Amino acid sequence: MIILVFVKQVPEMTDVPMQDDYTLDREQGAQILNPADESALEWALAQEGEVTVVSMGPPRAENMLRECLSRGADHAVLLSDPAFAGADSLVTARCLARAAEVLSPFDIISCGRRSLDGETGQVGPMVASLLELPCLPNLVSAERKEAVEGIQLTERGTCRWRCTMPAVLTFCEWSYSLRLPTMQGMRRARKEEITILKAADLSLSPSECGLAASPTRVVRAEMHEPGIRHCRKMSPAELVQTLKLQVPEVME
Repeated sequence: MIILVFVKQVPEMTDVPMQDDYTLDREQGAQILNPADESALEWALAQEGEVTVVSMGPPRAENMLRECLSRGADHAVLLSDPAFAGADSLVTARCLARAAEVLSPFDIISCGRRSLDGETGQVGPMVASLLELPCLPNLVSAERKEAVEGIQLTERGTCRWRCTMPAVLTFCEWSYSLRLPTMQGMRRARKEEITILKAADLSLSPSECGLAASPTRVVRAEMHEPGIRHCRKMSPAELVQTLKLQVPEVME
């Protein structure tokens, strides 16, 4: 079985500086492997088969990929190109889906349900949609038999789902504790070649990547004092009207 594990390098600190275009400055501060991705990687490593970790980010993300290799992953691929900078969840999913097609065939794509620096929970299901694959999201556990069976965390408890392969699985944080690296793994990780894929390798033009191609973006950021948020319920029509008044250049 061949498993692709999508992982992301996220800032370790909570106060991450923003750039002028309201994207995160990912070159600042310490970076860690996204916690939910640890569960996705550990589940993949526990299966019988070949594991390839895939990430999209700046060149410094190679360190995180080598950490994954030291823990047992077989191969590592980094999508790194200035053209990818500022991508929202949809464009990120588009790039990762293209990477999956380049790396195919595969049986399962395993990833975390969300990232610390984004919290959208959208990328995994979007990848599944773009590849026209079934998706089991928010899993706390999964088993691979003739098909894949997973226990999904919901707002009201849990439920069991079953789907055929290939499929996309997204795991909750701390569903599985990631194993420690071994001495042999660390030695291998230092020598292992990491495959670098650029936009052209994914048959993507600059107009299809990054901030320019993203249909959503942060247009304003405000600081609020900690405490209870002042919220009110509104209908979809009221929401659209409110957005038009506050960010008319985006809604046009």
